[in-house]
Amino acid sequence: MSELTVAEATENIYASLRADNADIDAHIATLKAALTREGMKQAVFDPTKLAQNNRQGRKLMQAYFRQRGVSVRFSE
Repeated sequence: MSELTVAEATENIYASLRADNADIDAHIATLKAALTREGMKQAVFDPTKLAQNNRQGRKLMQAYFRQRGVSVRFSE
């Protein structure tokens, strides 16, 4: 199986969030590996695709991902 790109890994995370966080930790690990391969330091998410698109939801997501070694920011 080929390795996922950051964009593909990000889409998998959106799908996981829509599915009540199913396999979210595995998708975060995949995203972390993709970020490393592509030389990126942060994952960028579109806040309109999040289930909790409010400040509290975004901060919770950033904290959860940070604990797993992934820095998150949100597009405008």
